[in-house]
Amino acid sequence: MEALINYFETIPSSHRSIILFGGLTVFLLLENASPLFRFKYNKWKHLGINLFFTFTTILVNFLMAFLLLKTSFWVESANVGLLQWISLPGIAFLIVGLLLLDLVGAYTIHYVEHHVKWMWQFHVIHHTDMHVDASTSNRHHPGESVFRFAFTLLAIIIVGAPFWLVMLYQAMSAFFGQFTHWNIKLPAWFNKALGWLFVTPDMHRVHHHYRQPYSDTNYGNIFSVWDRVFGTYQNADNSKLVYGVDTYHTHEETNDIWNLLKIPFVGYRKPIEYQEEEKL
Repeated sequence: MEALINYFETIPSSHRSIILFGGLTVFLLLENASPLFRFKYNKWKHLGINLFFTFTTILVNFLMAFLLLKTSFWVESANVGLLQWISLPGIAFLIVGLLLLDLVGAYTIHYVEHHVKWMWQFHVIHHTDMHVDASTSNRHHPGESVFRFAFTLLAIIIVGAPFWLVMLYQAMSAFFGQFTHWNIKLPAWFNKALGWLFVTPDMHRVHHHYRQPYSDTNYGNIFSVWDRVFGTYQNADNSKLVYGVDTYHTHEETNDIWNLLKIPFVGYRKPIEYQEEEKL
């Protein structure tokens, strides 16, 4: 436990880059072995768009990183937050801290983005990807990256998370973001067993189905427990999924970076109402 704390207290930027880009490279290469969907598309153009938004996410986080550092140090020095107010042994401190960071800093903001119109206007860029793969994990509008960062700071304050725990959570979040968007066919038993605690590709893909109510389920980032607790868990046959979002479902709209950047500022599009409920 002490070695883990020491490592993430001083984790080099190069190691964080390896986790992000090394993991992405491995996931994308392995997708070719046994993909769930064999898309007919320009994979390099698709990757280029998603890498553009990956770099904008990195830029936003880099510019505001000092706030994360100061906030995590402040909660410890000022004795602020749940973890600072209760006494837990090392492993319990770790588990509870990760669960609560995931609840406040990921599940909650994700849920809010789907239910507040102006936030959805930014988040919808993530859902416009009609060829979901590991690179989709960082397809976020720069504006969304800002208010996701704000919720990360809020999570640190509420949880009372020290710096090492925040760094560990972010490393896990980068891994699971790529893993849960992974275009790979995994054994059903593996998804089911892992899915009792963690978000799996089979679970998160349902969230990327092009229409409601499926797109308004499975908000989890790392832990699946919060969707089960709050009743937002949904299972569906992954082979029947159609990726994207019905309000932006043309290649002209979803494969142009400039158009994607403009979407939050050109007016809200209401979800399409269907005559009958879809069953997957």
